[in-house]
Amino acid sequence: MINIFVDEKNLEYDIYALLKAFYPKEEVLVKTAEKGHDNADKKESGGVPSFYDVHFDVEKVYCSYTDNGRELIREEETHGGTDKADIKNAMKRCIYRTASKVTGNELPWGTLTGIRPVKLAMNMICEGRSHNDIYDFLKNTYYVSDEKIILATDIAGREKSILECIDAKNGYSLYIGIPFCPTTCLYCSFTSYPIAKWRKRVSEYLTCLKREIDLVRELYKGKTPDTIYIGGGTPTTLEPEQLRELIGYLNASFNMNDVIEFTVEAGRPDSITREKLNTLKELGVSRISVNPQTMNDETLKVIGRRHTVDDVKRAFALARECGFDNINTDVILGLPGEDLMHIKHTMDEIRLLAPDSLTVHSMAIKRAAGMDQYLKEHTELKSINTPDMLDIAANTADELSMKPYYLYRQKNMTGNFENVGYAREGCYGIYNILIMEEVQSIIACGAGTVSKRVFNNGRIERCDNVKDVELYMSRLDEMLERKRTLFGD
Repeated sequence: MINIFVDEKNLEYDIYALLKAFYPKEEVLVKTAEKGHDNADKKESGGVPSFYDVHFDVEKVYCSYTDNGRELIREEETHGGTDKADIKNAMKRCIYRTASKVTGNELPWGTLTGIRPVKLAMNMICEGRSHNDIYDFLKNTYYVSDEKIILATDIAGREKSILECIDAKNGYSLYIGIPFCPTTCLYCSFTSYPIAKWRKRVSEYLTCLKREIDLVRELYKGKTPDTIYIGGGTPTTLEPEQLRELIGYLNASFNMNDVIEFTVEAGRPDSITREKLNTLKELGVSRISVNPQTMNDETLKVIGRRHTVDDVKRAFALARECGFDNINTDVILGLPGEDLMHIKHTMDEIRLLAPDSLTVHSMAIKRAAGMDQYLKEHTELKSINTPDMLDIAANTADELSMKPYYLYRQKNMTGNFENVGYAREGCYGIYNILIMEEVQSIIACGAGTVSKRVFNNGRIERCDNVKDVELYMSRLDEMLERKRTLFGD
C-alpha cells in the first residue's frame, strides 16, 4: 500500500491519479492530515513505515518521502500563492519529482492526469502560439516527454484543420446507444447486455429511441446533425429489419444530405452479415467499424469474444464487397498474456486488411469490468504495454498512409499511455474529434448515454440517461425532461 498525507483538502483525486500512475499495481491511499502534522503523528495514528507527505504554506509546497522514520527525499517549489491551478501544478510537480526518484521511473505524460491532453496544445495553437511555446509550456509545466509533446501538437494541428470545415458552435451531433452485445467482453465497462436476454424487447427499446429522436428534432428544429454515431454495445446485434426501422426513422426525421459523417459500429465480427451491411449501406451509413481488438485466437477466447481471427477477415472482406470505403478497425494493446510478438502478429494482419482508419487503445483496467478480477485470479497472465508496442502500431498506421488525428486517455491505463486514432486523408472520424475537443453539443439517446451541451461562452453542462435498460424504458419521460431542461432555450 502506498500512503500519502496532505494538509490541503480537495486535491485528493489529483494526488491519487498521479501516484497511481507510478504504482499501478499498488493500492494508493490519500489521507488529509491537519496542518503542522509530523512523522510521529503518522506512526501513532497509522503505524505507516513509509509514506509520501505533502505540505502547503503561503509561498511553497513541499513533498517528501519518509521510510522507517527517516526522510529520504524532499522536493519543494515556490508557487504564486493565489492561483489555484498554479498551486496544484506546483504540488503535482513536487510529487512527480519525489516519486520519480523513489521509483526510478518517469511518466510519458508527466504530471498530466486528465483525459484530453491535446486540448492544451489546441488552445495554444488557437491563440497563435508557436510550437516552441507549446513545447516549453508542456515540458516545464507538466513534464511531458518530448515524444508525447510532438504527438499532441501534431494531432492538435490536424484537428484544427478538420474543425475549420465545420460550424461546430451552431451545429450539433447525435449519438444513438444500442446497449446490446453478443457477449460481454472481459475488459468492457460500457453499458452492455447480452442480446439473447433482450431480443424480445428490442422493439420496445427502439420505440423509446424514436421518442428521444422526436425530442431532438423538436429541440433543434430545422437543423440537421453534423455527425451521427450509432454505438454501443454492438449496434449490429440488431436484426436487419430493426436496423432499417431505426435508421429509416432517422432518415425521415432529418435532412440526411446535410450529415457530414454517419457512423455505425459493426464492431463484433460475429454480429455482421451481408444483409445487415447492405441495409446500412443502402440507408446512407458512410463509416463503420470492424473491431477485432487482437488478431490472436487464444486472446480472443480469454477476453470473451466468441469469434475467431478468420471471422474478422470474413467480416472485413464482406464490408468491402458491400461497398464500404471508410472502415475503422480497433485494437487493444495490453490484453492479458500478450507480448511484443503478439502485437507484431496483430499488426501484420491489420496491414493485410488495410483498413481506412485504425484506433489503437492502451488497455485500461476498470473496476466495473471483469478484467480486474480476472487478472487477480490468473496471475500467470500479465497486462503489459510498452513503448515498443506503441511504436509497432504507429509504424503500421504510417505504412498504411494514416496520420494520428485524435487522442484521449483513461484512468488506470497500462503503461500510462494513451488511445490514438489514425486515419487516411478523408477518413478521419469527425465525431471522435468533436467529442474529444468539446467544441460542439452532442445530444445522446439510449440507455447509459450522456448528453453534453457546449454553450457559446465555453461552459459545458451534461445530463445522463440511466444505464439499466429496464429503468431507461420505464423512466423515459424523466430522461426526456432532462434533455428539455439542458437543451431548451
